Amino acid sequence: METSVNPRSLSVGVLAGGKSSRMGQNKALLQMESRRFIDRICEELSGFSEVLISDAKKGTYEDLGLKVVYDEHADIGPLEGIYQILSNAKEDYVFICAADMPFIKKELVEYMAEFISSDYDCYCMVDEDHIHPLCAIYSKKMLDTVREQIESGNYRILQVLRKVRTKYIRLSQSCFDRRIVRNINTREEYAECLKPWVFCVSGIKDSGKTGLIIKLINEFIKDGKSVAVIKHDGHEFVCDHEGTDTYRFTQAGAVSSAIFSDTQYFVHCRKKTTAEELIRFAASQEDVDVVILEGMKESAYPKIEVVRGARSRTPVCDVSTLICIATDVVSQESVSCPVLDMDDGHGIFLCVKNYFERF
Repeated sequence: METSVNPRSLSVGVLAGGKSSRMGQNKALLQMESRRFIDRICEELSGFSEVLISDAKKGTYEDLGLKVVYDEHADIGPLEGIYQILSNAKEDYVFICAADMPFIKKELVEYMAEFISSDYDCYCMVDEDHIHPLCAIYSKKMLDTVREQIESGNYRILQVLRKVRTKYIRLSQSCFDRRIVRNINTREEYAECLKPWVFCVSGIKDSGKTGLIIKLINEFIKDGKSVAVIKHDGHEFVCDHEGTDTYRFTQAGAVSSAIFSDTQYFVHCRKKTTAEELIRFAASQEDVDVVILEGMKESAYPKIEVVRGARSRTPVCDVSTLICIATDVVSQESVSCPVLDMDDGHGIFLCVKNYFERF
């Protein structure tokens, strides 16, 4: 067996021309963490030789600045997209995935590329339950077989895999979780993949953000949900105090210090981090359903803006990011998003819940 391909010498093809009949809307344009599925996937895989998008017709993805190829045969399923991508790719090997796979990672593709050799034409992921032909590396040597399959009127991809030399790569023998090959096909699956719900409670200083967050925590707990809160501070803050052992460790130069008991723990790190990193940490904790960020009014995350008349009278956040405004001064007629009384914790909770469950 002779390895013939550098993992980076791969083209990537994203199948984005499906009808999304079970979802009822274009799955490639669904959003997660304020980004469309198609944007997440193309950005994640942008380090390879090229990224191509397969679409049924012109008009949807040209704004991405990537090469888009179009179906010649209508309504025959993903096999047509595979054929068009293989025909137009500049590399001999192409990783092909579907646009409804928002958890795909470049590391998985690099792992799969390690199996490329002169012994096989196709390298396909399999898990305990499914073969994943839309998470596979295809060789251009397969073009004739794919074309013949289309011309015969048999559009089953698995039939193509049986006709060529296919290497099945078992996910269970890798370090990757099954989520990485997950397709989002239904509204229920989409709602589940959006968890934890992440949103901000924003506003100018002393507008009442903390008080509202406490109300929302209580509402979510009554609804059976677990909540994590992340506070952004624009200034230096002190979370340990002089005289404690952990404070002395930090003062001595430790980059991090931690203390734990049987019921809780605290970690203090002296390094820069991001909201995204902290959200991932919060989401990794068992059964966290909701992550609330306090502050971050300039971010793209969905948010509640608190506008309290004693501090200001005008919203400052981008209205396109607003779930609602919690206020005692702003009128509904002056803005396009919902406006609720800032003391109406239950009503604001329901507004947030409806926002994330509207799909």
